[in-house]
Amino acid sequence: MSRSALFPKFFTTWFEARWRSLLLLLFGVYLPLQAFAILALQIWKLEGGLTWEVPLMMMIHNMASATIDRLAETLTHLGSATRVAPVAGAIALAFFLQKRWRSLIYLLTTLVGCVAINLAAKELWHRIRPHLWDGYVLPQDFSFPSGHAMTSMAFAATLIILTWGSRWIWLTFPLGSVYVAAIAWTRLYLGVHYPSDILAGWMLAIAWAMGMSLVVKPHLIGLKISTQQAIEQSTHH
Repeated sequence: MSRSALFPKFFTTWFEARWRSLLLLLFGVYLPLQAFAILALQIWKLEGGLTWEVPLMMMIHNMASATIDRLAETLTHLGSATRVAPVAGAIALAFFLQKRWRSLIYLLTTLVGCVAINLAAKELWHRIRPHLWDGYVLPQDFSFPSGHAMTSMAFAATLIILTWGSRWIWLTFPLGSVYVAAIAWTRLYLGVHYPSDILAGWMLAIAWAMGMSLVVKPHLIGLKISTQQAIEQSTHH
């Protein structure tokens, strides 16, 4: 077979084995990052919200009542990194005890990485939080992107990816979706974030979670096997 005919055969074989990863790269990494970039450029030198943001926030806040205030203030804490950390730590411990090293690495790098990315992004954009009404004390850090939105989306996306293909996906996907939406609603209802802060946080978290899944490949067992072999070899020596 001539060299000119070898490449099409190689490319066909390669593409058949990689097309799913390419689709994940496109829809899970590139497009969310593109959406984030569009939002980031729009608010780079913008002191207030985009034209559609304040009306949306006012519409959400029109349902305000003392009961809903208490509900929102309680629920919103569930999206903070400090509240997610104990649950993630318990899952990480379970992975460690089960020797699911790839899943453990994926969980830790995704969640810790999201926190680091969020802190860096806030310091870069320096967006001041909205102040449309009194009642809830505004956090002291910057607004863009939302840390609660990033944390909740990263946590939900991580669990969905880890349970993908198993019977647990029918639990993690709907519960994760409701969790992410509820945290976003609380941040808008309380007036501590613009909608673009929420969307930007979601896009960054999705891109990071999907990107790390392509790097770590948490569903493979190769790392577990190779680690066990290394331990056995060191023991024999």
